[in-house]
Order: sequence, then C-alpha cells, then structure tokens
Amino acid sequence: MRNELTDGMKAAMKAGEKRKLGTLRLINAAIKDRDISNRGCGKERVGDDEILQILGKMIKQREESARIYEESNRLELAAQEREEMEIIREYMPQQMCEEEVRAACKDVVGEVNGESLRDMGKCMNALKARYPGQLDVGQASKVVKELLG
Repeated sequence: MRNELTDGMKAAMKAGEKRKLGTLRLINAAIKDRDISNRGCGKERVGDDEILQILGKMIKQREESARIYEESNRLELAAQEREEMEIIREYMPQQMCEEEVRAACKDVVGEVNGESLRDMGKCMNALKARYPGQLDVGQASKVVKELLG
C-alpha cells in the first residue's frame, strides 16, 4: 500500500492535481507518525491492515468536518472535505454492501459461538480482523447486536 500511495503522489505531482497531492501527503504523514510511535513501543513499521485503519479514521474525521461546515453554512469547505474523502477512498478496498455485511456477521457469530450480548466484543474483533477497511463497523455492530440480542 505504501508503494501505491507513493505512486499516486508522483502521478498527482506530474498531473498538477494539488488537492490529491495534498491529501496523499497527509496520508503519508499519518502513516509516518504511526511508524514513529510504534518505534517507541518496539514494534515494526505499520502494515497494510493498520494503514487501512488510518485511512478509515481519516474518512470519519472528514465526514464529521464536512457535517460541521455544512451546519455553519461553509459549503465550499464542506465540498473540499468531501473531495478529500473520495481521494482517500480510492486507496481503500471496495466496501461491503448491506447483504454482505449481514452474511459476514452471521458467519462470525456462528464461528465464535455467540449466544448473548456478552460475546459482542469477540464478534466485532473477529470482523475487524477478517475484513479490515471493507466493512462499516457501525453497521456491522447493529447487525451483530440483532443476531445476539
């Protein structure tokens, strides 16, 4: 994924796409920050799974910012945040549709022998590990609650 991001930066530079270049630089900075913090803990560089988590977090931040900008009637800033979200999504795997999320949740609940809401954490951890960046965690959480409750 690091190579993909670097290639994207080079292409954006050559094409003169300032927004894309700036967004990719922010992504790389976030990854390097995580690398540095991991170094202090004795861990290695972040892998693709952790990069996907970073990208997911960046999308959530931009969604929240866009919502706040819209409420404040700053539509040009909200549009900018949405553009950045689309650029970040280009580097994430395809998101699962609602039926796929439901099927994945059923499989995981069966595998961990989930019987009550006490097993929610086990189920969610298994889903996050198996489908990093592909699944809307909020949506999956609702489905798992339904299945366990």
